[in-house]
Amino acid sequence: MDPCPFVRLTVGNLALKIPVASKPARSVVHPSSSPCFCKIKLKNFPLQTAVVPFIPPENQFPDGQSHTIAATFHLSKSDLDKMAGKTIFSGKVCLRIAIYTGRRGTTCGVNSGRLLGKVSVPLELGGTESKSCVFHNGWISVGKEAKGSSAQFHLNVKSDPDPRFVFQFDGEPECSPQVFQIQGNIRQPVFTCKFSFRNNGDRNQRSRSLQSEPSGSRSWLGSFGSERERPIKERKGWSITVHDLSGSPVAAASMVTPFVASPGSDRVSRSNPGSWLILRPADGTWKPWGRLEAWRERGGSDGLGYRFELVPDNNGCVSAAGIVLSESTLSSNKGGKFVIDLGANSSSPSGRGGGAGNACSPGCSPRGSGDFGYGLWPYCMYRGFVMSAHVEGEGRCSKPTVEVSVQHVSCTEDAAAFVALAAAIDLSVDACRLFSHRLRKELCHQQDLLV
Repeated sequence: MDPCPFVRLTVGNLALKIPVASKPARSVVHPSSSPCFCKIKLKNFPLQTAVVPFIPPENQFPDGQSHTIAATFHLSKSDLDKMAGKTIFSGKVCLRIAIYTGRRGTTCGVNSGRLLGKVSVPLELGGTESKSCVFHNGWISVGKEAKGSSAQFHLNVKSDPDPRFVFQFDGEPECSPQVFQIQGNIRQPVFTCKFSFRNNGDRNQRSRSLQSEPSGSRSWLGSFGSERERPIKERKGWSITVHDLSGSPVAAASMVTPFVASPGSDRVSRSNPGSWLILRPADGTWKPWGRLEAWRERGGSDGLGYRFELVPDNNGCVSAAGIVLSESTLSSNKGGKFVIDLGANSSSPSGRGGGAGNACSPGCSPRGSGDFGYGLWPYCMYRGFVMSAHVEGEGRCSKPTVEVSVQHVSCTEDAAAFVALAAAIDLSVDACRLFSHRLRKELCHQQDLLV
């Protein structure tokens, strides 16, 4: 089945030049002391904010400079259709940018920045799902100064085709659902999931969902996790295996560090997160591909904090430093999107209030000692948008929708690994639920139900 058409609209190469005033004035902006930022808005999409660097008035923006992304918008086929179906009342589709001087944020409910000017870039989105298009690349005059002395704002606005495979769980992951590939109105089953409990105390007692797995993985998987004495408040041993339609296991997510309540509290803390390993079959056994950590944030957001990193292929050792691909927060109450986007603006909203997380860490940037650098890891192939998974909040029926960039799927196991990761994110919402709240029966061990 063909992938779904998507378009990636990027705004980048931002810069600001402000002419030097011949006479001192209170309204004059001094680049050395006044930072700038801008707010970028596309109809029906969340507002994005980015820093705007100053450059000297006599300098020209280098033509050969690499594209530095400040904001990214992902447009599905339905988004493109809505924008193409404009009426005389809706007007032309435009990208609108407001440029401010001063620091971002608010003071006493009032924006601290001073509006310098606004620019608008018309967008002709027809045909962009099949070819790249540059809508603007260069300088635009902003502000209300006299002609020839106004500030100059540089930006690049372009779109690129970004086709994706779209998958949807037919039920909640803990209910062992089917997974369908979606294209328009067509739904085709491609995977089945099996949720089960792994008995950490007995390596020979494997969950039913793993009976078809290679025997070489049995002692390996049970060796992970903390050996310390377990407190009473913990959630452990969850596992979900993804099978293809022939019944062969093609990916798995296994909870390897229990989700434990911090002493004197009912929440999983950031200092002691629970974790999952995302596993792929290789050479007759399971091998770790990624590690997902999750915890419950404190404060007003009370969200689900998470960090996902790739695990180096170091003879099965998962203690080495990994490459962090995504670290953010989504709303525990409303749910949101887990996103791996290595071209996203790190200063864009992390979703703490809105429930949509963004990848904030640079790709191919190892945590820890830095023993693994650029070019030494095959994982540096991950670029741009990689995947997203939409999950619901606590107490809501969650059937995760997963989008995976075509460029990162070369086989069934590739897609299955992202599906397993999406299941782990969804299950983490429940694993990080306050321990004063009881989980649904599918997530409880049999002995827990008898208590």
